This record gives sequence, structure tokens and C-alpha cells, in this order.
Amino acid sequence: MTLTLDVRTPDGGTAGTVELDEAIFGIEPNMAALHQAVTAQRAARRSGTHSTLTRAEVRGGGAKPWRQKGTGRARHGSTRSPQWAGGGIAHGPKPRDYRQKVNRKTVRLALRSALSDRARSERVMVIDEWRFAQPRTKDAVAVLENLSLSGQVLLVLGDSDAHRTAGRSFRNLPAVSAVSPAELNAYDILRSDWLVFTADTLPTSATPADADAETEGAAQ
Repeated sequence: MTLTLDVRTPDGGTAGTVELDEAIFGIEPNMAALHQAVTAQRAARRSGTHSTLTRAEVRGGGAKPWRQKGTGRARHGSTRSPQWAGGGIAHGPKPRDYRQKVNRKTVRLALRSALSDRARSERVMVIDEWRFAQPRTKDAVAVLENLSLSGQVLLVLGDSDAHRTAGRSFRNLPAVSAVSPAELNAYDILRSDWLVFTADTLPTSATPADADAETEGAAQ
């Protein structure tokens, strides 16, 4: 099956066609790999700084509240026990690392699965080049309208001056996010409604997206 897309121009026109690499955009999505990669990436984004005080860490409570016998009340040795208001927390959360290890092949499979899912849904667009004379949000909004892009849009931008200018033009729009080809990952793809490449950032089998970067991101 040949996957062919029109190459669009920022003003809404077309500038030829491009064939998507079937090995990247035409596979059957592997849901298990997607779940594992996305779960690991979301877990890696957790700071893990949550913390509660145990009974040993709460201030006060050094004196026995009342004598052991003869009061008719339960026996207590400290007002900082977990059953007391203001006492310590039993088995509460402590700082921890949520990173999960994901095999490199699984990450690459998840990335190809996400790209194939968006291609199957006809949510992939290829732009010939960005033509912003200077960073300007108004021009970026006009481009979105010309291309009928709505919802969450993910731009894959390179390192050229034109791409940096485009990134600065779109950065004030909350519905648009940008990543470099090396940062492209399954989670950001799946949470976006549209995936926009340029001819030089479109991944192919000869120059695949850098899965090592996503592996590192899932482990941090």
C-alpha cells in the first residue's frame, strides 16, 4: 500500500506530493507497545517529591498524654500516633523515582505505531517549507486557518532559521506545540489531533526518528 500525501504550502495551496514510508507510517499499530511506552513516559514526568511525616518526624508528643491505668481511657504513649489528629501518617507517600525501563525496540515500535495511527486517520500533513519573515503570532494563526488545522497541533521542526522562526511564531498558541525530530515520541503524537512535518523533518527508514531520545526521556 502506497501512502501519498499532498505537500501543502502555508497559504493553503499544494506543491506536489510525497510518499510516506510504509515501514514507518503503514504498519498495524501495536497497542501493547503503545501502552507501555506512553505509561513509561507519563510516569517519567512525575516529580516524585510527595512526602508525608511519620510519627517519628512530627514535632511534639514526647509526653505520655495520661497515665497508663485508672483513667478508663485507652492506653496511649504519644499524641503523634497516626490515630490522633495532627499525628503522623502511617504508610504515607515518600519521595520516589517513577521511571520505568522500556526496551529500545519497544519504544521504536510504539513510535511507528503512533505515526501509523495518525496516517491511517489522515491526520498527517507535510508542508513544503515555512515562510515566516519574522516571528509573528498573527501570521501563525493565519497559517492554521489556511490549512484548516484545528484541535491540538504538533509541529516537527528542524534546526534551520526558518524552523526556529516558525517555532517562535507558534509558541504563544496554547493548542500548538513543537518538537524536534529527535524529540518525537508516541505520547505527544497520540495526544495531538494533527501532526505537521516539513519535507526535511519527515521520518523515513533511511533517517528514522531518534528512538534513543525517547528511551532516555522515558527513563528520566
